Amino acid sequence: MSSPAPIRWDRQIQRRLARGEESALGELYDQFAPLVHGLATRVLGDQAAAEEITQDVFAHVWEHPESFDPEQGSMRSWIGTLTHRRAVERLRREASAGTGADAAGYDGAPLEPPSVEEEVLAAATAARVQYVVSSLPQALRETLLLTYFGGRTYRQAAKELGIAPDTAKHRMRLGLQLLATALSTEPVR
Repeated sequence: MSSPAPIRWDRQIQRRLARGEESALGELYDQFAPLVHGLATRVLGDQAAAEEITQDVFAHVWEHPESFDPEQGSMRSWIGTLTHRRAVERLRREASAGTGADAAGYDGAPLEPPSVEEEVLAAATAARVQYVVSSLPQALRETLLLTYFGGRTYRQAAKELGIAPDTAKHRMRLGLQLLATALSTEPVR
């Protein structure tokens, strides 16, 4: 698929969300839920917490479609960034509170279990991410695991790895670029 088509789709779906078209949210969910759930699971290591993050991300997209800027990147990268931020925020919040994740939603209601198809797609996406990360050079992989998936800042990762903060920042960016490139070759459903 050529690059203009995804950009057009991104803008069209954004306009439809802004108009309140529930079908647009459904299409977006079908397209990106496996990515969101897989990434949240990878960061948090908890299926129930990942499901909460997935719901939170799509609620944010529904309520704030105007916050997506096609000039800054694709819908996929925006949703991935939202997911990562929310998962890391949760990880840090839990670490500072000293508590684990619970199995209830933010409103205290039990979560609806994901369908078999959603679980399979999430597992496939998580496996793909894990494969790509494991194939990165060791220096990039270590930095990426500590920062992006471990919830540490690049400064904290630099200290743990015994490298300069600028080096950690560079490795993190390069690792994320390689990961994004590898995942962008994934066929669009």
